[in-house]
Amino acid sequence: MHPVLLIDDDGKLGEVLTEYCAQFSIAIDPALTPSAGLKKLEQQSFDAVILDVMLPEMNGFDVCREIRKTNDIPIIMLTARGDVTDRIVGLEIGADDYLPKPFDPRELVARLHSNIKRHLASGNTIEATPAVMQYEGLSIHPIEREVRVADNAIELTTKEYDLLLLLAEQPSKAFNRDEILQQLRGAENELFSRSVDILVSRLRAKLKPINAIKTVHGAGYTFTLPRSDA
Repeated sequence: MHPVLLIDDDGKLGEVLTEYCAQFSIAIDPALTPSAGLKKLEQQSFDAVILDVMLPEMNGFDVCREIRKTNDIPIIMLTARGDVTDRIVGLEIGADDYLPKPFDPRELVARLHSNIKRHLASGNTIEATPAVMQYEGLSIHPIEREVRVADNAIELTTKEYDLLLLLAEQPSKAFNRDEILQQLRGAENELFSRSVDILVSRLRAKLKPINAIKTVHGAGYTFTLPRSDA
């Protein structure tokens, strides 16, 4: 069973999802408030978080920020309006996926399995990459999933790290948006045009002052730093 934390003040939704998701090897643990959810996340191990945007105490975006300070667990946000602005804001602060309310539980299960599988698999490619990928002013440590700029560790979300590793492993290749989305999200997930641009922008900001990602007009994005550990 995959333990999944649900932070949503709708108690009835928690009951329904707990019963439904159990059929698909997902154990839902509901929390009705952000404080209760964050406490559970500190005390227990989960494979993913389902997070509502509209919550008491603080909104879902603030909860997402709190989680991202210490945890790269997959986060699927629920929004009542399905507003693209909500989705863009969520991506900017580190959410992995979205579902507008009301939603089909089957779609939630599919998205949970996809995000959990990808997150767990990202830790199983260590042997295919070197212990340290060293560049001028930048180092990537695949075993620890750590990135350092000027020898200072920086905090990256799962997708930010996976994007950086994807580009850095093939520095001569320009990846277009569709290729990046396929690699990072999976073809079965809902895509929208600004998601890659937002992710790249967010990653660039965290890598400053290093300019590691170049926009290639009409082709996509490419990694620009030469290896210094070869």
